[in-house]
Amino acid sequence: MNSLSILYIGRNSGTSRHRALALGRLGHSVFHIDPYEFIPKWPAMGMWIWQTGALFLEGYVRRCVLAGIPQRDFDLVFVDGVELMGPALVQDLKRKYGTVVNYNIDDPFGKRDGRRWRLYLRAVPFYDLVVVLRDCNVPEAFAAGAKNVLRVRMSADEIAHAPRILKEEDHVRWNSQVAFVGTWMPERGPFLARLVELGVPLAIYGDRWHKAREFSVLRFHWRNAGLYDDDTYAKAIQCARVNLGLLSKGNRDLSTTRSFEIPSLEGVLCAERTSEHDELYRENHEAVFWDTPEECAQKCLQLLQDHDHRRNLAINGRNRCLQNHTTNEHVLARVLQEVERPLRAQVDAIDTDSRVSHGLKQSVFPSLASF
Repeated sequence: MNSLSILYIGRNSGTSRHRALALGRLGHSVFHIDPYEFIPKWPAMGMWIWQTGALFLEGYVRRCVLAGIPQRDFDLVFVDGVELMGPALVQDLKRKYGTVVNYNIDDPFGKRDGRRWRLYLRAVPFYDLVVVLRDCNVPEAFAAGAKNVLRVRMSADEIAHAPRILKEEDHVRWNSQVAFVGTWMPERGPFLARLVELGVPLAIYGDRWHKAREFSVLRFHWRNAGLYDDDTYAKAIQCARVNLGLLSKGNRDLSTTRSFEIPSLEGVLCAERTSEHDELYRENHEAVFWDTPEECAQKCLQLLQDHDHRRNLAINGRNRCLQNHTTNEHVLARVLQEVERPLRAQVDAIDTDSRVSHGLKQSVFPSLASF
């Protein structure tokens, strides 16, 4: 397969970085620009971007991004989220490179994030493809003016979320009974406090838990701030006997990245029962689900007493995750196929002459049929 030259605009960290690296593993040449590196590291800057939608920053970011692009051709611009990019920059990129795609793992059409996605929503009509991760986002993106919308699953990464070979010191550092890895959110405090009340031996890793009204109870179970290093995150998941999958209610989630990363790492997923979780995994064979904190506590305590069941869940869950193709390389190949589809149709309509048609197809976008 011919390689694409991709200009990738997104954070050079977390799952955004994982996706950029996955595009490289698919055989493409990726030049990565992180717009957030241009933003001053002032204490209040993150809150300003969140609350105002990057007010007064649009022009500055536009100039910085354009200045950071090397003098070379790109076949495709792939934007990963980026609430800092407005319509002017998207149009600049379209004029210069042709095709601009946006993939957004968040819920920019919901109400949780206030004005954070102000610029993104203004830019939606100018993207050639808007990739969303929730069913409800599809009609919302079209209503916002999107030309083409693709709904995909969230995904684990083939490398970052591959099981590690653990050493004795890893078990000493990271062993836990029931772990939750994630940021504090208002609905999560009461839930985890109730689990503690019901006798669940809990370990919490994540930021902002001091904000929880229940922190007087949860502080004894909070072990560490956010785990942003791939190895420490993986080891915390693998060394936990059970891993909780909590949703973000404000983000209208029916599954989260943990729904894929935990099984990919051969962790035992114990998650809220939803229609998406039911589609992804067979209950009690590949994952465990619950509706209430009481049911969750009961399931956790039962799992802690059954090593063989936990081991089967871990193995079956990973196999199902791979079978579902909910990993970055498969999902991104699907995105590229969707980009190619209208371009291929345009080429076919230009000329039925086989020689001209073949030449145009090769020059406009290489075949992705091998995926």
